[in-house]
Amino acid sequence: MSDSGDDAAWVPYKERPEWGDVTPVKEDDGSNPVVVIAYSEKLLQLTKDAVELNPANYTVWQYRRDILKALGGDLMSELDYMEAVIKQSPKNYQDPSRELELTGDALLHDPKNYHAWQHRQWAMKTFGLLTDDVRNNSAWNQRYFIVNNHLGWSDINVQKEICYTLEKIKFIKNNESAWNYLRGVLLHDKRGLSGNAVVTSFCEELYKNKCRSSYLLAFLIDICDEALKKGENNSLHNCNRAMELCAALANKYDKIRSKYWNYISTKFIKYQTESESNKNGADKLIE
Repeated sequence: MSDSGDDAAWVPYKERPEWGDVTPVKEDDGSNPVVVIAYSEKLLQLTKDAVELNPANYTVWQYRRDILKALGGDLMSELDYMEAVIKQSPKNYQDPSRELELTGDALLHDPKNYHAWQHRQWAMKTFGLLTDDVRNNSAWNQRYFIVNNHLGWSDINVQKEICYTLEKIKFIKNNESAWNYLRGVLLHDKRGLSGNAVVTSFCEELYKNKCRSSYLLAFLIDICDEALKKGENNSLHNCNRAMELCAALANKYDKIRSKYWNYISTKFIKYQTESESNKNGADKLIE
C-alpha cells in the first residue's frame, strides 16, 4: 500500500508501550498464495484503522463486533460509523445498516449488491423492487428467502407464488430470474412441473403464440422429461417433442449452448430407441 503524509506521525503498534505484551502473529498466505496482498504496518492496527484500510476484511469486522458486545458500546454511534464505511465502499462484504433505510440506500446505488440484500433479509417485509426491476435476481432470491423461512410452502402459498411469477413472465418472457424462481417454487408443488395445469397451460399458450424464449423451451423440455419419468400417457409424443425442442435450441434459439442441448437430446433418443425396440418385441410375441 502507498504511504501517505500522515505516516510520519503514526507509531506502529509494536513500538507502543501499551502493546509491549502482545506477541505478533506472522501472516501466512501459504507457499504459493493466489493473491498476494501488499501489507503495510498500518494493517496491524485493529478494528477502525484496519477497516479503513480494508473494509472487506471479515476477521476485522468480527473482532470489532465481539469487542463492541463485550464493552456494551453505543450501537447508534456504531451504525453512524458503519454507514460512513458503506458509502465509501459500496461493495464492502460486511454491509451493516440502519435496517431498511440504510440497505435501501445501498440498493438504490447498486440494486444487485448481494451483501446488502443478505443483511436486509430478516427485516424486509415487502417485495417492491420486483415491481421496479423484474430482472433483478437478488430481489427474486429475497422473495424466495422470505417465503421459505417465514411464510412457508403451503399449497395456497405455492399457487399464489406461481400465479405471481407467471404474471411477471407474461410481462417479460425472456426473464431468466423469473423462470428460475418458477422452477424453485414448483419444487414445493406435489404435482411437479408436468402436473400443474396452470403452469403447463401457460407455457403451451406462450408457445402457441410464437414465443420462443430459450427459457420457455428449456422449461417445456423439463416438463416432457418429468412426464416420461412418471410414465404418463403419450410417452413417445413427449419424447419426440423434447428432441424437437432440443434441436431448436441447439440450432437457433440457444446456439451458444448447442453442445449441451445436443447432449440432453441423447437421452430422449435413447428412450425412443428402447421404446420402439420394446414395441417391436411385443408385436412379435403377438404374432
